[in-house]
Amino acid sequence: MLKVTLSYILNHKLMSLVALYFLGSTILKSVSGIDICIPCIWKTLFGIHCPGCGLTTAFIHLLKLDVLKAFNSNWMVFIIFPLGLFYVGRDFYNYCKKELI
Repeated sequence: MLKVTLSYILNHKLMSLVALYFLGSTILKSVSGIDICIPCIWKTLFGIHCPGCGLTTAFIHLLKLDVLKAFNSNWMVFIIFPLGLFYVGRDFYNYCKKELI
């Protein structure tokens, strides 16, 4: 299983790097307060919040198990996070099925 997982990561380099950066930056921010997260381009250019603003903050609150603050930061985290996990899980399952055949 470890060999298939490493093969999956190597075949999906961009997705793996983005996921690693996102997880690393959110864990770093939640533990130490150091913010190396990517800022919202829409908010930077136009000065108004986009529908995705607050998702990283909501994810950080979920890491701290503070569901109410996560909901107040951006309620869409409860839709996007499970769908993202489902997508990655399904993709990994299909990859494993293809590799083991």
